[in-house]
Amino acid sequence: MLQAYSHEPFTDFAIEENRSAFAAALQKVEAQLGADYPLVIGGKRLMTAETITSCNPANKSEVIGVVAKAGKEQAEQAMEAADAAFQSWRKVSPEERANLLIRAAAIVRRRKHEFSAWLVKEAGKPWKEADADTAEAIDFMEYYGRQMIALKDGKPVNSRAGEHNRYLYTPTGVCLTISPWNFAFAIMAGTTVAPLVTGNTVLLKPASATPVVAYKFVEVLEEAGLPPGVVNFVPGSGSEIGDYLVDHPKTTLITFTGSRDVGVRLYERAAAVQPGQQHLKRVIVEMGGKDTVVVDKEADLELAAQAIVTSAFGFSGQKCSAGSRAVVDQAVYDEVLERVVALTKALSVGEPTTADVYMGPVIDQAAYTKIMEYIEIGKQEARLVAGGSGDNADGFFIEPTVFADADPKARIMQEEIFGPVLAFSKARDFEEALDIANNTEYGLTGAVITTNRERIEQAKRDFHVGNLYFNRNCTGAIVGYHPFGGFKMSGTDSKAGGPDYLILHMQAKTISEMY
Repeated sequence: MLQAYSHEPFTDFAIEENRSAFAAALQKVEAQLGADYPLVIGGKRLMTAETITSCNPANKSEVIGVVAKAGKEQAEQAMEAADAAFQSWRKVSPEERANLLIRAAAIVRRRKHEFSAWLVKEAGKPWKEADADTAEAIDFMEYYGRQMIALKDGKPVNSRAGEHNRYLYTPTGVCLTISPWNFAFAIMAGTTVAPLVTGNTVLLKPASATPVVAYKFVEVLEEAGLPPGVVNFVPGSGSEIGDYLVDHPKTTLITFTGSRDVGVRLYERAAAVQPGQQHLKRVIVEMGGKDTVVVDKEADLELAAQAIVTSAFGFSGQKCSAGSRAVVDQAVYDEVLERVVALTKALSVGEPTTADVYMGPVIDQAAYTKIMEYIEIGKQEARLVAGGSGDNADGFFIEPTVFADADPKARIMQEEIFGPVLAFSKARDFEEALDIANNTEYGLTGAVITTNRERIEQAKRDFHVGNLYFNRNCTGAIVGYHPFGGFKMSGTDSKAGGPDYLILHMQAKTISEMY
């Protein structure tokens, strides 16, 4: 019998034993760098002429791995394999599907530092961020396994005399999972195992920046007993195989995490009914945010400054939940800004070779160029008070950057930068602060720092975000504790790591039998 779900603990790197163990895992991973990784289709390995070279964003010359790149021919093969596997996988008991996730979680837990080391190398994550990413992947497997057990018999409905009624959940078919690079293990794993445990089969198209850790996870699923064809590993171009599989008449479900523009385009394409398609595709999208930390005049100002810095600069601001905006009551604005600048200037930036590096690189040259362009825009729109420089000679490093006195409608206050750039805006009072917080097209996360109970209640009603936090940072949602998903253009508010998430991957079926 499964024990109750509890969150996977984070590693305390203040302990020398933990630092030594992680350093050993890094050495183990470094010995494996540069290997070739095939596609996995129907359980078979396949190398292709075209490949994706994954490099360390903190050290551009270091090749993490060379990964086979799927084209339309391989995408079609994967679809046929997934469709064939679905006919048997959908009949496997929910208990066995759940047990597979629990076994996979146990495998990853035993190799936790190793997986985190891959994230340090392939995604440029500092140790603490990599450890949290791996812990979240374990959490998703454990939580969704237990959720499937809770849902396996459906939900109760009424029956009349002489009649027996049941309300059950049944799988939908083939799911296309398009996972992001910023949580290269956690979100990739979560959006793979959710359709898997609900009886669907999966085409996993990981982000091209981080395909190696995805391949390593497919190996874990196989070790845990995954039958051939249930998960197919098909990294490739979004414009080539991404569009092809989104449009495919056999695709029943699409789950995507990424940019607003790509998500909207995918949503539109999925709505079209293709020749031979006999269903409407379901779409789960998470598309980003422009998230705000609101500081009231009645607040713990040290807590406020710490929350702002953590929200803005964790993993170099490369989180859809990142607090890239600080909206502060004019009565405490200067004091909070001064403290944030001091904390920001104290942050360490560099290749995350040791546990004390706070911020590593941004993911690639395209991200570096975009973020540096936004910093130049910021210099025209606001007052630069910290950071503002970058260095892409060896890796893609950008200083944590703070702009003060930004107009609420400025581009750096409205557009998702997805980098270590924070904009401060001044509010007359709490009402105006909430108005500013709500003035973007996004509605993912937000935080309010205040000791005033009435304002907490007001923000609960009026701060329009999917995840709202009080007196803490606005990042770091924990599976099973903070179900995650946003309003407005942040996506479909499909709360990952929450009690409603698995249901989105299934169809409800009513069965009525007369005696």
